[in-house]
Amino acid sequence: MDLGIAGRTALVFGAGGGLGGAIATALAREGARVGLADINGDALARTEARLRESGAQTHSIEWDLSDIAGAAARMARVQSALGPVDILVNNTGGPPPSPVAGQPADTWQSHFNSMVLAVIGITDLVLPAMTERGWGRVITSTSSGVIAPIPNLGLSNTLRSALVGWSKTLAAEVGRAGVTSNIVLPGRIATDRIRFLDEKRAEREGLAFEDVVQQSTDSIPLGRYGQPSEYGDVVAFLASERASYLTGSVFRIDGGYINAV
Repeated sequence: MDLGIAGRTALVFGAGGGLGGAIATALAREGARVGLADINGDALARTEARLRESGAQTHSIEWDLSDIAGAAARMARVQSALGPVDILVNNTGGPPPSPVAGQPADTWQSHFNSMVLAVIGITDLVLPAMTERGWGRVITSTSSGVIAPIPNLGLSNTLRSALVGWSKTLAAEVGRAGVTSNIVLPGRIATDRIRFLDEKRAEREGLAFEDVVQQSTDSIPLGRYGQPSEYGDVVAFLASERASYLTGSVFRIDGGYINAV
């Protein structure tokens, strides 16, 4: 299937990580020019080297999402190198495991700035040109915790849920201009982040790491963790011409893991 995005410009955040790297790879494979943003310069360089080996046109930029004031200048650098952004993939790092009660106000504020306010501000930077051109895709990666809150991920459950309401509202505001806005959320995808969370759970509950993984796997109807490439492929489809009538929705990429309707 031709997804119809060859020559489009995409900007993928968290591109040095497992999910972001897989999304960038899927978009590049379809012929998109891909901007790569991440706070981790070494990880970013590895993703860019891999994509360029396959012939992709890329531009990478170290981007600390907590630096909200610097977002416009960084966006200008990306668009100068690749052209106006047609496809924006908002993919932020997650906060550390924690209960929801008793967190200091400055902890909430810090993670709100980098996980919510930064996403909203960056999207606002690209929306005017998208609406003027009559085409755009805003895809925001959150967490399964927005549907079924995950124990001991209080900060993530709360802050990522705010992005669901924002994305739905945005879809109604920009749809007639040819711009779609959707949420994607991972279940248990085999990334470093999931390994970290499994390790922390094993420590917290006094379990062997292998037992934690087995319990998780047993709860997934497909009987395994997902691969990052499977996540990236769904995002690439949502970014495509073929997905032009999909907006304001939440897409679970979870192998049936989320135990809620």
